Amino acid sequence: MGLNVWLLLSAVVVIAAIASVRIAHRTGLPTLLIYLGLGLLLGEGGIVGINFDNAQTAQQLGMVALAVILAEGGLTTNWTHVRDAVPTALVLATVGIAVSVVVLAATVAALLGMEWRMALLLGAFLASTDAAAVFSVLRRLPLPPRLAGILEAESGFNDAPTVILVMMLSAGSSLTLSHVLLDTAVELVIGAAVGLAVGPAGVYALRRVALPASGLYPIAVLALALVTYSGATLLHGSGFLAVYLTTLILGNARLPHRAATRGFAEGAAWLAQIGLFVMLGMLADPRELPVVFVPALVSGLLLVLLARPASVLVSAVVVRLLRLGSLSWREQVFLSWAGLRGAVPVVLATIPWAAGLPGAKSLFNDVFIIVIVFTFVQGPTLPYLARLLGLAAEGEARDLDVEAAPLEELNADLLQVRIPRGSLMHGVEIFELRLPANAMVTLVVRKGQSFVPTQTTRLLAGDQLLVVTTAAQRETVERRLRAVSRRGKLAGWYGERGG
Repeated sequence: MGLNVWLLLSAVVVIAAIASVRIAHRTGLPTLLIYLGLGLLLGEGGIVGINFDNAQTAQQLGMVALAVILAEGGLTTNWTHVRDAVPTALVLATVGIAVSVVVLAATVAALLGMEWRMALLLGAFLASTDAAAVFSVLRRLPLPPRLAGILEAESGFNDAPTVILVMMLSAGSSLTLSHVLLDTAVELVIGAAVGLAVGPAGVYALRRVALPASGLYPIAVLALALVTYSGATLLHGSGFLAVYLTTLILGNARLPHRAATRGFAEGAAWLAQIGLFVMLGMLADPRELPVVFVPALVSGLLLVLLARPASVLVSAVVVRLLRLGSLSWREQVFLSWAGLRGAVPVVLATIPWAAGLPGAKSLFNDVFIIVIVFTFVQGPTLPYLARLLGLAAEGEARDLDVEAAPLEELNADLLQVRIPRGSLMHGVEIFELRLPANAMVTLVVRKGQSFVPTQTTRLLAGDQLLVVTTAAQRETVERRLRAVSRRGKLAGWYGERGG
């Protein structure tokens, strides 16, 4: 096919994928299922019949796409929301990963007679939760901030150790436990060092370099993320950990045109997701899947009913012993069911396949089926489980959508605030917001009409507010607005002052 044909086909696939987002939103299904389905239709065993079976190319492109998706996750993660959850998330991303791999490998080897190296590989593929799948659910499901923070941070941190483990197991050489632990620790330390070095340096540079066009700032941020990923990888460190830490620092710093940067990163991540899932769907051969369906289903059941709950239980015990906090039994049940898998396991399954490991293609098919079946089951049922466990309530106010445009010359920020349905800010008068003295609501947009409010203007759900504040008070203003959104005019009475 010529270039124009490929361009036409690619554009049609992207448009179809974008249109499918609305279907996924209505049904509660993660979009990855629709994208994988598009890939199956395009592949050799599908309607279009495109021949794509290069596992090495899929692995390389998949790793880059995952880096872009992880960069968007870091840029859009609010540090103040996940800070308290990080210790628990790190335990889940290390101790939890180890428990999940061992439990799943042991049970699969015993019940299905799988060779130990292959069983460990399967356990490593499936131990990591997927950031894209988790974020797509969290955006629609109101959860307690700490629980949402644990899921968010865990999905960002746990890619790194699983990638390292899969790489070592795919190498084909004999491994000892001490060798695995040492290599893993070294790669994580290198990755963390690169991320913690590039992140602050990027903040320093972007604050002081006056670029001639605002559109250059988002490109520079994404380029920094890719520099971090490739640089850490070349230093034999964890590129995923490096890129997540770098973008977490960049996303929580006061950078020029931060809202535009986050919007650009979100668009790039969507494009990476579409390309990645469609490519993985094309790589799979639907004619081979029925053969491994039953073993894959058994492995998936062992994962969600045994390995993941065991990893959460052990992690909860470790968290309590280390006095890092505690997880209630309700939170443990929800975390066990919320360990969604997505592109990460499928991409990891291409690594031993590309390395020519015998039986690796069958493992890829196993993982492909597990991701499809259990994402289809787990994703839509999470809201019902959250309500059943009392972890989410109908009508619970979600966090406000706040964007900022920097006013460099005045050293001030302009905040755009949307009051969502269910917010307790509905009915609050302007003076009852009790914003700092150097912050003011300057404009209200209601049903398409804008007006300058007075101190007694009553706010309504659906209103959009423009708030001008000094840069130094911006975080205080945001916290105060969110506190009022959750608790109403009595936020201070409930101890939520936002200061």
